[in-house]
Amino acid sequence: MATPALPLDVLYEDNHLLVVNKPALLPTMGVASSRPSLLAVAKQYLREKYDKPGKVYLGVVSRLDAPVTGVVVVARTSKAAGRLSEQFRKHAVEKAYWAAVEGVPDSSHDTLEDFLLKDDRHRRVHVTHAKSPDAQLARLQYSVRNSLIDFSLLEVLLETGRKHQIRVQLSKAGHPILGDRKYGSQSDFSPGIALHARTLTLQHPVRTEQMRFEAPLPASWQKSRVVAKLL
Repeated sequence: MATPALPLDVLYEDNHLLVVNKPALLPTMGVASSRPSLLAVAKQYLREKYDKPGKVYLGVVSRLDAPVTGVVVVARTSKAAGRLSEQFRKHAVEKAYWAAVEGVPDSSHDTLEDFLLKDDRHRRVHVTHAKSPDAQLARLQYSVRNSLIDFSLLEVLLETGRKHQIRVQLSKAGHPILGDRKYGSQSDFSPGIALHARTLTLQHPVRTEQMRFEAPLPASWQKSRVVAKLL
């Protein structure tokens, strides 16, 4: 089945990279061919733009959960994919997220460290202890950008890149992300959840150049009365 012609918000493009602003509820990849994904939409975009009749190569080197919005980098060549993947593996990429959460943290900035365990059967992640089999260390830093009586806007810097990491760790700290029912939020937010991959900084895979990409906030953030007051 052909991929629907969904719009693609391109932040940057050259012969080696495609950087896009992912919308809420669009999986990055890994879904049935009958369902749209960011990877399929990006391939269709390149196929139509450059009139490519055959297969289009794209290598996903960073992913976002389906309900999360923001910067995603895709490699257009296998060489770029390998070099970018190595940067991610060595934690040489800086990723900053904005998260609107319930409650106000006691500290204006803090580091969270937990051990996480994937539960594939229920498609979620649990906090566990260091000696648990298959446990993965997860670390992040956050700072409070603004706060109201019952809500806060955080900037989050990832030190590790675990599945659902920000969602799980903030929930465990008592500050679930707005709209994230899976991890304890009691607040409405739609579409998706109030977590946005705001900026991503990396070295270009071919040129010796540091590059920083910033994704504009989706309209849903301004439409939410609570979140709009935090911005």
